[in-house]
Amino acid sequence: MKTLAELTMPGGEIVRGEGTTPVPDFTADSRSVVEGGLFVAVRGAGADGHDFIAHAIQQGAQSVVCERLPDNPAPHVNFVVVKDTSKALATIASKFFDEPARKLNVVGVTGTNGKTTTASLLYELFARKGEKCGLISTVGSRIGNVEIPASLTTPDPKTLHERFAQMLRAGAKWCFMEVSSHAAVQNRVYGVPFYGGIFTNITRDHLDYHKTFANYIKAKKKFFDELPPSAFALVNIDDKNGRVMTQNTSARIRTFALQTPADYKGKVVEMRIDGMLLDFNGIEAWHRPTGRFNGYNLTGILGAAVECGMEACEAVLTASALPPVRGRLEVIALPGDVFGVVDYAHTPDALRSVIETLNELRPDHGRLITVAGCGGERDAGKRPLMGEVAAQLSDLALFTSDNPRGENPEAIIEQMYAGVSASRRAVVEKITDRRTAIARALEIARAGDVVLVAGKGHETYQEIHGKRLPFDDKTELLKAFAR
Repeated sequence: MKTLAELTMPGGEIVRGEGTTPVPDFTADSRSVVEGGLFVAVRGAGADGHDFIAHAIQQGAQSVVCERLPDNPAPHVNFVVVKDTSKALATIASKFFDEPARKLNVVGVTGTNGKTTTASLLYELFARKGEKCGLISTVGSRIGNVEIPASLTTPDPKTLHERFAQMLRAGAKWCFMEVSSHAAVQNRVYGVPFYGGIFTNITRDHLDYHKTFANYIKAKKKFFDELPPSAFALVNIDDKNGRVMTQNTSARIRTFALQTPADYKGKVVEMRIDGMLLDFNGIEAWHRPTGRFNGYNLTGILGAAVECGMEACEAVLTASALPPVRGRLEVIALPGDVFGVVDYAHTPDALRSVIETLNELRPDHGRLITVAGCGGERDAGKRPLMGEVAAQLSDLALFTSDNPRGENPEAIIEQMYAGVSASRRAVVEKITDRRTAIARALEIARAGDVVLVAGKGHETYQEIHGKRLPFDDKTELLKAFAR
């Protein structure tokens, strides 16, 4: 068992108590303190952990890490003062689990769209090569062949380093993980000695949290600012912010692109709804993931694989056998020559990319029918933009519920509808119940049509008034067609 001093020093000053006190467990949630445990008072977006120090002590905390002492510190409790408790929490988590990230090759992926596809396919690529590796992503964690559900794109520091430790015990050498903007700002990955970092792209998202697009860019950039000199920083330079990401990095800068000269150059030679022919640095192969945006994803994936020591030809050959990631432009061929597509697109840019891709790939006589919604208690400013994209680029658009959470779903749909021009309102139907909307889309569909169900992708639930109710877009598509 680690002592308080071993976990908090250097970096913290023990101002009250004994550094030799053993620490059986630690937490930043006062409700989960164990008897004799360590409580870290972290300042969050909605609450300040310093306000819960007394409660943590009532729950049995023997030690507290804080940025300022309480007015009347309990005499029987150890207090450690640090400059930044969010960084201290990450450091404590690493030390508590014997610094597992230092014994792994951790590759982080950040950006607005493509994080899950990039991290997941890198995991599959190295696993098929025979390497033992782990995955931490929106769709869940994987340690070898064991899957662990995820509640956050990037876990809290305690869960994160526990996952690293589990990967090590399973014999893993590599870990591929998504790094969200929230995680960067909240220092969840602080101190992780990344082997490399990948930037996919950046468009409007999470402004409910970051407030401005400039802050959002800054959050993504922070990840690259903190990469060690030994790491690689692989960025998409067709995105105008790709160069911005690496302005202050100490890492080895590498680039990928489809349009601009780059270290790793991709070219979509041929594209169909069931796959595409991609040229990667002069090596051509057919890949199951399709769409120009997946051309970017695959080029970044293959570039990262080369940076991680894989031969380019081997990487291309192995990647050509990989299936698409669940819920990411996942094509379902339905009887009657109708194609269903499930995709996680939940930003205006992602939705536009998916719809433009499907319009390019659908049969000439077919139509595109889009089912889309927007999540509640998230960036409301993107709702009219999502509505505008869906209505403008689809033959028919059905506005419905996504994860309304605590909001009124009809109000969210009306905010989407407000972005639709008068000339396109005739192609829009508003159906609050998502199951009914999917069924209606298939009722309308005829031979050659493509039905896109966007927004939830891999998710197997709907969040409504504090409850997670079972719901899977792919399952509902198949059920609706059967009916």
